[in-house]
Amino acid sequence: MTGANSGIGKVTAMELARKGARVVMVCRNITKGKRVQQKNIKKTGNGQIDLLIADFRSQASIRSMVEEFKSKYNQLHVLVNNAGTLQSKRTETEDGLETTFGVNHIGHFLLTTLLLDVIKASAPARIINVSSGVHKGATIDLDDLQTINKRYKSFQVYGMSKLANILFTYELHHRLRKKGITNVTVNAVHPGFVRTNLGRDGGGFFLKFIFAYLIRPLIAISPNKGAETSVYLASSSEVENISGKYFCKKQEQPSSEISYDRDLQKRLWEVSEELVGFHGSS
Repeated sequence: MTGANSGIGKVTAMELARKGARVVMVCRNITKGKRVQQKNIKKTGNGQIDLLIADFRSQASIRSMVEEFKSKYNQLHVLVNNAGTLQSKRTETEDGLETTFGVNHIGHFLLTTLLLDVIKASAPARIINVSSGVHKGATIDLDDLQTINKRYKSFQVYGMSKLANILFTYELHHRLRKKGITNVTVNAVHPGFVRTNLGRDGGGFFLKFIFAYLIRPLIAISPNKGAETSVYLASSSEVENISGKYFCKKQEQPSSEISYDRDLQKRLWEVSEELVGFHGSS
C-alpha cells in the first residue's frame, strides 16, 4: 500500500488490516510512517502491519524498497498504488523527470513491474491503481511527458498523470491476458474528490489556499468515504475475476474515450520502460 501514512492510503491500509490482512505500509517519511503504523495496530488489533520506506521521487529508492520487500516476503496478493502528488510549479525528481508525472505514474510503473514476478507467483492477486476523475479532461503528449515544451499548468499535468494511470492499467491487463494469466487482476479507481494532503508539497501558496480553504471544505468527501472503493477492489469476492476496468463508488464506469486507445496504451508502456531503464517480463 503506497502513500499509506495519510488520506485514503491511511484509511485503506487500516481497513484492510481490520479484515485480518497482513499490510505493508509504504511511506516516504519514516517518522510519520511509524506514527501511523502504531496507531493502526492499536485501532485494529492487528499486529501484522509492517512499514517500508520509499521516496517515489527517486527510482533508486523504489528499487531499494523492492529489494527489501523481496528479502522479507515471498507473497504479495494485493498491490495498491495510491501515493500521489500535485505540484503547483514545475519541479524535477532525482531522476530528472517532471515530479507530478514521475511520482504518480512512473514511480508506480516501476514498482509494479519490479514486483510483478512476486505478484504472479502469489496468484490469485490484485493490482489497484488509484487514478482520478480529472483524467477525463486530460490529454497526453508522449513527445513532451516532462512538460518542457509548453507552459506548466499544475492541474493539466496532474490530469495527464492520472490518465497515464488508466492507460497503464489497461495495457497491463492486456499483457497479462495475452500471456494467459487470468488470476491476476488489475483495475483503476476514482476515489472521488477527497479531503487529503494532496498538493501540500506543491510549493505554491495560492494552490494550497484554494485547496485547503475554498474547495475542499465545500465539496470534498472524507478519506473514509474515498477509501471505500479501493478497499472493495482489494478485498471483495464480487470483483475477484474482474480486470481491466475503471471503478468509482464501487461500480464499474467508463473512463475517457482516449484511455481506450490501444496504440496509446502500448506506446506509453514503451516510453515508461525507457524512462525507468527496465524492460519488464510482463
